[in-house]
Amino acid sequence: MSFALSATACIGHARFLSRHLTPILLLALLAGCSGERAPRPQADVGNADRVIPSAPVADAPVASALPQPQEERIIGLAEEEENHVAQSMPRSQPQYSGDYGFSAPIGNPVTAAENIYTMSNAETACRTRLKRLGVVFKEKPPIYRSSSCQIANPIEVSGFNSGSIAFKPAATLNCQVTEAFARWIKGDLQPAARLRYLSGVNTIYNAGGYSCRTMNHRRGAKMSEHSRGNAIDVTKIVLNNGKNIMVRKPGFFAFREKGLLNTVRSDACSYFTIVLGPGYNPEHADHFHFDLMQRRSGYRACK
Repeated sequence: MSFALSATACIGHARFLSRHLTPILLLALLAGCSGERAPRPQADVGNADRVIPSAPVADAPVASALPQPQEERIIGLAEEEENHVAQSMPRSQPQYSGDYGFSAPIGNPVTAAENIYTMSNAETACRTRLKRLGVVFKEKPPIYRSSSCQIANPIEVSGFNSGSIAFKPAATLNCQVTEAFARWIKGDLQPAARLRYLSGVNTIYNAGGYSCRTMNHRRGAKMSEHSRGNAIDVTKIVLNNGKNIMVRKPGFFAFREKGLLNTVRSDACSYFTIVLGPGYNPEHADHFHFDLMQRRSGYRACK
């Protein structure tokens, strides 16, 4: 604003002097008025006589001209080096010693040690009931030979009634048939033995549990329930008083033995879907066969 007023004043003076001065002086005066004015001096607090000239503006951006603080550069380099070292080092898997309050992760869901961690809620509940019934058992690795010859969560059973009744030899079974067998022992076999012989059961001998085979070992026949650990064969019962009761067709005068075998055989139909024994066919002349075969019709066979 002040510059515009000064220029106007110079032009006015020039018009006035053009009437009284020579042309040379007039040109000199106009040249002095057309030039740019020098920048006004900046006042410095406490030193009004000192003039600070204005600094020229740099062409480069201000941000790039400012130096990065030394501390930030050091931290950035350290983080880059740490990331490089972490990426170059191989990652080690954690080691589990078993002394902590958590279990090791499952590496292979079909290994023996991890079998208990892969079972369903129904299998877990079944094992809880076995413990309450006093069944002596231990976990075994899953068995799979074919779709019709397998046990997902097998157990090895060696005793009942908290170990007071031995089960020989130890048999590999599934949990469901083991539970039914334990309930039959507690609910029928033990009371029947005490009633007729005034003695409890000491040992139960079996002809095996799991076996990948067909029914009655016949070629071309359907797979047996033994192939799924879903069946038990009982050959002999030994009482606490030393009495041996063989599973066979008893003699004519063996009234107590006959009564015991007939009672426990018929009562077993309340626990199993299939009960076979002496008198049914030659293959079952020397043992009881108990299984839990499921049929759509719900049919049960007690023969």
